[in-house]
Order: sequence, then C-alpha cells, then structure tokens
Amino acid sequence: MDAKVHELLNQQINKEFYSAYLYLDFSNYFEDAGLDGFANWYMIQAQEERDHAMLFYQYLQNENQKVTLDAIAKPDKTFAEHMDVLKAGLEHEKYVTSLINEIYAAAYDVKDFRTMQFLDWFVKEQGEEETNANDLITKMELFGSDPKSLYMLNQELAARVYSAPSLVL
Repeated sequence: MDAKVHELLNQQINKEFYSAYLYLDFSNYFEDAGLDGFANWYMIQAQEERDHAMLFYQYLQNENQKVTLDAIAKPDKTFAEHMDVLKAGLEHEKYVTSLINEIYAAAYDVKDFRTMQFLDWFVKEQGEEETNANDLITKMELFGSDPKSLYMLNQELAARVYSAPSLVL
C-alpha cells in the first residue's frame, strides 16, 4: 500500500473516533436540555462513527498494514442554542466528506483500486450523513420554535434505532 494512502487511512481511524466523541458530546448537550430524542439520535450517530473507525481499522489489518492509534481530542465547543448543535453536526459531516474524498484522491493517484472500492461505501454513506444532518436542521427550522411541534420532533428522534453498517471487507 502506498505510504500516503496508508497514513490517511490510519488518520481516518482517529477522525472517526473523534466524530464519535463529538456526537456523544452533542447527545450529552441534548440530554441536559431534556430532549432525550435528540440525545438518542446523536447517541446512534456516535455508535455509527465508532463502527466506521473499526471498518478502517479492520481494512488496514486485512491489508497487512500497521495500525497506529492516536489520542482522541476532547470536543471543545459550547452551544448557546439547539440549532447551533445541529449546524455543527452538518459542518462536521462536510468535513468528514472532505477527508474521505482526500483519501479517495490519494488512492486514485496511485491506482489503489482495492482502497477505492473500500471507500465507495463511505462516499455513499457521507452523502446520506449530510442529507440526514441537513434534514434535521430543516425540521428544527420548521418546528423547533413551537413547543408542541418540538415535542413531536423529539419523539420522532427517540424512535431511531441503531443499525450496524453492512460493508463487507
């Protein structure tokens, strides 16, 4: 495996674990605000990010590549409003998309088709993640200022259940 591709894949493990920490922090924010449905939604996001980290981890191991785990940074944002959390989530997903695209481009440059195939799932997943984050913002803009509607949105988010990724390595 090309050294740059290996380095980027290894770094992505840490980035995915950071994403899980970030979403746990978001979940904690909403739990403190009494919005357990929103907290649930972000708790599931955190589970997904942990699974994504493990997919990168397993891919490198399957390719007989060394995995180096780094320290995971503590999320450091504070939020004044619920919408700030949702917007930070969308911005973070856009950032992760840029990271996946960077790895894909590096693999493309060295004709690492196996890594490109592995990343195809993540490219699609990031499209879904950005859409979900944007949809949540739209719903909050539409319903968040009305307490009854916010309650119903919170109930909707509380019904979300975890589904492990179905990527076969």
